[in-house]
Amino acid sequence: MKFLHAADIHLDSPLTGLERYEGAPIHTIRNATRHAFDNLIELALNEQIAFLLLAGDLYDGDWRDYNTGLYFNDRMNRLRDAGIKVFIVAGNHDAASQITKHLRLPDNVTLFSTKQPERKILDTYDTAIHGQGFATRAVTNDLSQAYPQGDPYLFNIGLLHTSLDGKPGHEPYAPCHIDGLRSKGYHYWALGHIHQREVISQAPWILYPGNLQGRHIREQGAKGCTLVTVKAGEIIDVCHHDLDQIRWSQCDLKVATNATIDDLYDQINSALQQQAASADGRPLALRLVLHGTCHAHAELQTHHEQWIQEYRALASSISGAEIWLERVQLKTAPQRQSIDHDPTITDLLNAIDHLQPDETTFDRINSELTALRQKLPAELLSGTDPFDPTDPKRLATTLTEIKEIIRYQLLKL
Repeated sequence: MKFLHAADIHLDSPLTGLERYEGAPIHTIRNATRHAFDNLIELALNEQIAFLLLAGDLYDGDWRDYNTGLYFNDRMNRLRDAGIKVFIVAGNHDAASQITKHLRLPDNVTLFSTKQPERKILDTYDTAIHGQGFATRAVTNDLSQAYPQGDPYLFNIGLLHTSLDGKPGHEPYAPCHIDGLRSKGYHYWALGHIHQREVISQAPWILYPGNLQGRHIREQGAKGCTLVTVKAGEIIDVCHHDLDQIRWSQCDLKVATNATIDDLYDQINSALQQQAASADGRPLALRLVLHGTCHAHAELQTHHEQWIQEYRALASSISGAEIWLERVQLKTAPQRQSIDHDPTITDLLNAIDHLQPDETTFDRINSELTALRQKLPAELLSGTDPFDPTDPKRLATTLTEIKEIIRYQLLKL
């Protein structure tokens, strides 16, 4: 038999971080999680799997309306017509959904209890599937401890939404330990909650398939599910399949010290083509980050918006590719040159280098920025890369950039 293991679908979750500008793939972004899920359904049908395992966070909290649930039920009906069963445990995001508690699922779908572990036996495949979902958004106890011991006469699977022993960037929900999972005597542990694919163990198999679709810049690279093949009660193959609709990537470029602005343009063009080739034909949401001490720094900072639009236009011109610059970050530093100017200009440049706002000036600036912050929309202040004008590090960076722009203009005199 064969089965699919997927997790963290987050149906209809909005992809975040893509700045809205002319040509941005708004429609593609809005429907990306559905398209990825459609790819999962097609893979299930093509591989003629016995069953599909969904290890939590099918949804992204409560729905705006019933369309999300109606869409999901329609896809489950396709699997039902092909004789494919589906087994689901609720994750922390599913526990936040209220509408799902009132929508009847097709009869080929099993949603495990959130009160205690359950065992479902598939006699046709001599298989037992064990699972328990989240009753509340924050489950901090080890759910796996109560899972029953595996039946020695069956192929045993554990379906669990968990942070395991802790993962950076993820809430420590339903924590458990590898030794505890191994002690249950299961052949395969289908985990969810961590959005990066990771094989924890092969004896027995314990793994996270990652999510189906990256949703922001921190979820980079190929995303998909795991196809498992079993023969005579033993796993003979475990294979990852890419299913994402749009791919996220970050391109870090170190700018050569003596690079002109034209040299940098050519370097970016080459890098964008390489990035497009690595996307496997998918649309690419790309963050471009420029580093390095270079002569081009002042020009980049002075005409910041112009060059961002130039690079966006360049990305859209790459033949045979769909690239949208999610963000352009200029983290270059100035390359100081010896100067031969009028002593007055030289003195002014030196004064700018050593200029620091006094306490009174800083307090006034901070007061005005605090007032500005209160007027900013909530979505700008939160998310994966929030903008807070009162952040001391951001303020220090801004002041440095201002000084560099002034230097640049003075050196042109």
